[in-house]
Amino acid sequence: MTEDNQSMTTEFILTGFTDRQELKILLFVMFFAIYLITMVGNLGLVALIYMEHHLHTSMYIFLGNLALMDSCCSCAITPKMLENFFSKDRMISLYECMAQLYFLCLAETTDCFLLAAMAYDRYVAICSPLQYHTRMSKKLCIQMLSGAYIGGSLHPTIHVGFLFRLTFCGSHQINHFFCDIFPLYKLSCVDPYINKLMVFIFVGSIAAFSMTIVIISYLCILYTIFKMKSKEGRGKALSTCASHFLSVSMFSGSLLFVYIQPSSVKKENKNTIVSIFYTLIIPLINPFIYSLRNKEVINAVKRIMKNKSWNILKQISAPVSN
Repeated sequence: MTEDNQSMTTEFILTGFTDRQELKILLFVMFFAIYLITMVGNLGLVALIYMEHHLHTSMYIFLGNLALMDSCCSCAITPKMLENFFSKDRMISLYECMAQLYFLCLAETTDCFLLAAMAYDRYVAICSPLQYHTRMSKKLCIQMLSGAYIGGSLHPTIHVGFLFRLTFCGSHQINHFFCDIFPLYKLSCVDPYINKLMVFIFVGSIAAFSMTIVIISYLCILYTIFKMKSKEGRGKALSTCASHFLSVSMFSGSLLFVYIQPSSVKKENKNTIVSIFYTLIIPLINPFIYSLRNKEVINAVKRIMKNKSWNILKQISAPVSN
C-alpha cells in the first residue's frame, strides 16, 4: 500500500451551488426563508393535530407524522447547507456525512410508508365508509405507524453500516450541496458495487411496495367514485384524494429519478436539481397541499385563532385589580 493510500480521507468538501458571492447571498436568503416556512408549516400542523381532539383520527395522525418527518428531512440538510454559503472551507466530516445520510434516509423511507398508509386509509374511508372506524382501528393505526418507523430506522442503518466497508483516500470533494450517497461512493478507493446494489435493492423494493399500495388503493377509489350517482359526492371524494395523490407522485417520482435510474444516464446537475425538489421543496409544500384543501384543518385553525382572540379580549377588558 502506498503512502497516499494509507492517508485516509475523513473530511470532505461540499461544493454547494456556486462560488459567486452575490449569488450566495441571494440563495442563502431564499433557502433560509424556505427553511423557516417549512419548519413553521410542518411543526404548526403537528401542533394543531395534537391540540385538536377531533383530529385524532388515523388520517390526521398519519398526516401529523408525515409533517414531522418532513421537518426531520429539512433539519438534516438545510442548516449545514446554509452554513456552507459563508464557510471558507465548506468541510464536513465523515461522521457528519453518515448522520446526514441516516436522518435523510430515515425521513424519506418513513415518508414512503406513511404515504402508503394514508392511501389505504383513504381507500377504506371512500370504498367502505360504514366500516371505516372498525377497519381503521386505533390498534391498526398504531401498528402501521410502528411499522413505518421501524422500517424507516432499519433502512438507513443498513446503508450507513455498509459505508464502513469503504475507504476514502483520493479526492475529498463532494459535488453536491449535501452528503448524498452516490457522490460519496464516487470518492471511495474500494469498489462500491455492493453498496450500490444494496441501494438499488432496498430503495427499489420500498418504492415498489409503497407505490403498489398507492396505485391499487387509488384504482379502487376511482372505481368507487365513478360509481357514485351524486356529483357532489364525486367532487368531494376526488378533492379529498387529489392532494394526497399529488404529493405521492412528486415525492416518489423525484426519488426514483435520483436513486433508481441507471448509472449510465446519471447527470450530477440534473440530480442536484431533483434533490432540491425532494429535500427542500416537497417538505415546504406538503403542509399547504394537505391543509389548504382540507376544511377540517382550516376550521380547526379558525377555532384556535378565535379562541386566542377571545382570550386576549377578555384579558384586556378584565378590570384591573387595585
